[in-house]
Amino acid sequence: MVEIKRSDLGSHDALAASGSSEESADDSKYRLIYSKSKVYVNPTAYARDNIPGFVALVKKESAQPVYLLAWIPESLLNEKGPTEWDKFVKVEEHAVVDDEDEDAVLIDLPVQRPESYAFSVPLTSIYSLIVNPPSLSSWYGSIAINLISGSTLPTLHFHDDESRSFTMPAKSPIEPRPVSYPPPPSESAPKSSTWGGEDLLVKLRSYCHILRSCLQSNLYLVDPSREDIETHSTPLFADDAVDDILAQSSYANSHSPIPAHRRPRPLSSPTNSDSERSSILHKSLSPVSSSSASASPARMALLQSFSHITRHAAHAAQQILSHPLAKPIVPHLPDPVKSLVNANGDLEWGSWVEKGGVGEFESARVYLARWARIVAEEGERARLREAHALPAGSTDLAEEDSDLGIFELLQSTTNLPRPKSSRDPKHPVDEKTWRSWFDSSGATKVRKEEMRREIFRRGITPAIRREVWPFLLGVHDWNSDAARRARDWESKRNHYRALKDEWWGVPEVFERQDIIEERHRIDVDCRRTDRSQPLFAQTTPVTEDSENEKGMHMRYSTISPQLSDIGAQAPTNEHIERLASILLTYNFYEKELGYVQGMSDLCAPVYVVMGGDEEMTFWCFVQIMDRMKRNFLRDQSGMKQQLSTLQQLISVMDPELYRHLEKTDGLNLFFCFRWILIAFKREFPFEDVLRLWEVLWTDYYSTQFVLFVALAVLESHRDVILRYLVEFDEILKYCNELSMSIELDSTLAQAEVLFLSFSQLVADIDRKEAESASAVKNQNLRQRRNDSISSPSSSKPNPPKRATISSELRDLLRSGQ
Repeated sequence: MVEIKRSDLGSHDALAASGSSEESADDSKYRLIYSKSKVYVNPTAYARDNIPGFVALVKKESAQPVYLLAWIPESLLNEKGPTEWDKFVKVEEHAVVDDEDEDAVLIDLPVQRPESYAFSVPLTSIYSLIVNPPSLSSWYGSIAINLISGSTLPTLHFHDDESRSFTMPAKSPIEPRPVSYPPPPSESAPKSSTWGGEDLLVKLRSYCHILRSCLQSNLYLVDPSREDIETHSTPLFADDAVDDILAQSSYANSHSPIPAHRRPRPLSSPTNSDSERSSILHKSLSPVSSSSASASPARMALLQSFSHITRHAAHAAQQILSHPLAKPIVPHLPDPVKSLVNANGDLEWGSWVEKGGVGEFESARVYLARWARIVAEEGERARLREAHALPAGSTDLAEEDSDLGIFELLQSTTNLPRPKSSRDPKHPVDEKTWRSWFDSSGATKVRKEEMRREIFRRGITPAIRREVWPFLLGVHDWNSDAARRARDWESKRNHYRALKDEWWGVPEVFERQDIIEERHRIDVDCRRTDRSQPLFAQTTPVTEDSENEKGMHMRYSTISPQLSDIGAQAPTNEHIERLASILLTYNFYEKELGYVQGMSDLCAPVYVVMGGDEEMTFWCFVQIMDRMKRNFLRDQSGMKQQLSTLQQLISVMDPELYRHLEKTDGLNLFFCFRWILIAFKREFPFEDVLRLWEVLWTDYYSTQFVLFVALAVLESHRDVILRYLVEFDEILKYCNELSMSIELDSTLAQAEVLFLSFSQLVADIDRKEAESASAVKNQNLRQRRNDSISSPSSSKPNPPKRATISSELRDLLRSGQ
């Protein structure tokens, strides 16, 4: 056999890669099972030095057959003559399904050459494969082979545009093929593969167990041990993964594979490959492979794995370099590392990656999906303009009374009318209307349910938000007069001051190690939260005078470090300090939960609306956290439960989308995590976030209405997802890039229609269940009477299985009190 002539391989690898020179002549023959041409080894960075060859699977006949993976350069095969060359070509052109076929091809592996990179190794000596499919940044896919001993074989580069298995002309009819890469596979090529490396993996799976790692998407383990299976199948989930998830997606997916030869899947049937609706770009691509990955047994595993893997090193460096103790070393670091330090307060890692150009290599299908979404939205706007321009009664088409954009309710129920949205955001509750709800003593004249309904339908004008929000959140009791509210508020203010006094100006508490760590986490988050808002945009820091008593008191009251300790962090100001004080005080109010990343995103808008009122902001924030506390549990159980409920909701309302997410391993709904975690705070502009939160806080239809908002967003883009996005990474990237492009009013109208449709569906199922139970009861009575006359001659038919609604879904119908 051919030796691996590389100086960095040890004796063990040399033995594994070479055959014994003492083998008998009978044992020198090997059965050629698989062959693929134009697989290159690149010894240098220059294309002129690339070495073409064949990658092959061979079988050594013995009592215990040995299967070997080999790469043989074309130069060595040429020395054996055309007969040996033709054997490899024959196997490549006619894939061998059964290696025991009567027409099996026997070969002699070429004689070793000192300058050769050729190798042949038993599959049992291979530890793992690093598989990199073709992408915009790497035109040809590659596979690197790691041996159990720790050595790495030469990386194989698959030039599919030159390989016979991809470029052979079809037998009939003979037509010229378009020049494209990768070229469409021939009739004799494997139909389930999209590039040469995937073809090889499919063949390898017939002779060994290959496990794809959950920790590294391009790592495949060959015949893994039990320890490897546990390690690479078990997700890793860090406590600080919330921040990773929120700021991660652009970087994590910027190098996703570019399967440019896969055609976006049509909406209807995939059989018509040359549909007239396909663009020129579509027709230049090959069909999508139908052999999708099987469903994962644990859908939350991918969510947790991504949160640990993505932005791991960069996030750690940013957190370390942001600490005041790291200031002395920052000037001595290289410029790229310095850029990780949060310099201007609101430049997060995700945006830094985008600005740095790391995300420029995007998936072709994600680009097509965004383009299709824009075209669809433009078409819908044109349709609405045309509809408004037409006189009433000038068309026979059914009119659409609600302005729902491109939304279409897909899950319909027989004989159930389509609900209509009741929202009227163009006429929000103004100051005059608000005042009319109170009498001269400050007591309310309307019921709380009416107040909630009007705010849900119409929203609130910005001028009265500061007054309305405490009632909406429950800080003020709705069923009380002004005098009682004043007494209750004075009690709450005193409670807040008592909580703050536990740490304010108390050195032994303020400089306790656990409080120092909490202060640092809060300070880092507050410096980069909503810095575009005027209250937080000021850069004048709070000054302190250490020479007098007041200055010493501030030394143990200010959250952030002194100005001299700030280093490369964004400067603070009085309002940032107050925001941090509120969050630190909440740490003493809710000792079991404490502060968790993401809370600053919920508190900052309230602080802005309240005009910097510290006490009112605190109690409004307490009410918000009472609603959303489960989102920030350390074990993520609250988020898992909500995502599981959303998954069930999708399965009921849109089974086709559910099946598509199942095929793409997307049922973990990782792309919805940020939406639910902080109630779409980063998906809408600041003013729209305030309007959305007002609707959610009413609990008019459901205490979990945020799930219907998430479903409405998915339904608005479901056609694009079904047609163009066939990989989980693509769905993740596409959904994250919806940020700041979602139209709020149409989304809320869609969410309302979806909720009403869901409630109708549940009522219809319950009605049918009751009718079925009544029919079964009557049938049993008749059966008893018949049994008393004669014995039954046939078995009773089983009642048909009906759809059931889980308790989690029924909880979605629960509104606020």
